[in-house]
Amino acid sequence: MARPKLAVWKFSSCDGCQLQILDCEDELLEIAGALDIAQFLEATSAALDGPYDISLVEGSITTPHDAERIKQIRAQSGVLISIGACATAGGIQALRNFADVEEFTRAVYAHPDYIDTLATSTAIADHVKVDFELRGCPISKPQLLELISATLAGRKPHVPRSSQCMECKRAGTVCVTVAHGTPCLGPVTQAGCGNLCPSHGRGCYGCFGPKENPNPASLSAHLAEAGATPPQLRALYRSFNAGAPAFRDESLNHE
Repeated sequence: MARPKLAVWKFSSCDGCQLQILDCEDELLEIAGALDIAQFLEATSAALDGPYDISLVEGSITTPHDAERIKQIRAQSGVLISIGACATAGGIQALRNFADVEEFTRAVYAHPDYIDTLATSTAIADHVKVDFELRGCPISKPQLLELISATLAGRKPHVPRSSQCMECKRAGTVCVTVAHGTPCLGPVTQAGCGNLCPSHGRGCYGCFGPKENPNPASLSAHLAEAGATPPQLRALYRSFNAGAPAFRDESLNHE
């Protein structure tokens, strides 16, 4: 019986999520034993033609060529999963969505007429049907392994949608906002990083994007009462997941 074919695709991104796949090390050997890795340029130049049973897509859509290529990949993929903040929310490059890209292009390039780009950086799901989104900048290795295992087994992946605050509480980490007045996106951010920043006394940067049913307006009101200014609040939401609708809309409330 033929093994399922896995393809890993890159669009506009830093490759960090693909490196997380490679960092799975021993677990990756088990994955490779259960799948035929048909496309994965970060790991091998060998390539097999589609169709593909599972496609993992990293990166955002930032050029006309990207927009056409993702449609071709979708047509060849049984299950298509977007991985990482770039693929699920446009990434840090979605900051262009709040600015004049043509002006930036003229300022940076000697021959801007050679540049063929879109005015926005958008998520994969804005262009094609996505079967599952795995959040993070970068993605969580345990969540990735759970996702692949669940997909192979034909079941729903167990990826929590609770807030980062839940991870802090479970780890016994003192709330940096309550104890020190540090601005933190933990209450509105999906768990997944393992309580990385708050455990080192820093506020959450929202790497895993908005949690299920977030209430950023309430968080902003609390932070404003503590002294945060509109520019500070706007900047807080415009980071790795600036293009995620809940963060994008709340940042615009503080223009």
